[in-house]
Amino acid sequence: MPSILADDLRIDSAMTLNQVKAGCDVRIRLLSGPSCDRLRDLGFCEQLMLRKISGGRNLVCSICGTRMAISRELAEQVLVSPVG
Repeated sequence: MPSILADDLRIDSAMTLNQVKAGCDVRIRLLSGPSCDRLRDLGFCEQLMLRKISGGRNLVCSICGTRMAISRELAEQVLVSPVG
């Protein structure tokens, strides 16, 4: 039971991918929103590490050595926590 509470606290303290500064490495904690299936089709999933390369109207991320651009609306549904 305590590990469930710890996981809940970590998710509560997570930020959206939009809030992360460019150049930061993060781990996806939760996909939450109406476009989760679309994000999973693109390769986003919980526990995956990624680097946010740039922000703006569309965000560019590096995932498993591949650069991918997603809209700010999709990035708002990706909850992440910093790595390191």
